[in-house]
Amino acid sequence: MKKIAVFPGSFDPFTVGHASIVERGLPLFDEIVIGVGVNERKRSFYSPEERVRAIEELYAGDSRIRVVSYKDLTIDFARRVGARFILRGLRSVKDFEYERDIANMNQRLSGVETVLLFTEPHFSSISSSVVRELMAFGKDVTDFLPRRKSRREEATEE
Repeated sequence: MKKIAVFPGSFDPFTVGHASIVERGLPLFDEIVIGVGVNERKRSFYSPEERVRAIEELYAGDSRIRVVSYKDLTIDFARRVGARFILRGLRSVKDFEYERDIANMNQRLSGVETVLLFTEPHFSSISSSVVRELMAFGKDVTDFLPRRKSRREEATEE
């Protein structure tokens, strides 16, 4: 059976920290479905379509990664895409307590297991909300957003 994980979040915007979790999760799973959660109560900087498109462009050509928006509970979304795992990143103790409670509830309700990866230390202060705030004030956020590798960079890695 294929090991599919859902990596859920609002990803408004998708940061280098998010990209790091995806890259580190790839060896663990056959496929990662990046779930762009749509929450009508949250005010977003980018539309769900813009967020999906940006992440799709980042991972274009990698068949192990799909990007889908969703509006329901993460466990229902996971079931719909055939995922038995939820992939999450942890930046702090505060994140841990929240994620532990959600993981326990998700497992109890659906049997879906949560896999937690610790954020790399140099990404631990980066969050979408901080990046959004910087963007709103016209600051350069280039260092906090992943960029698509050029064909030359991809060729040199092989």
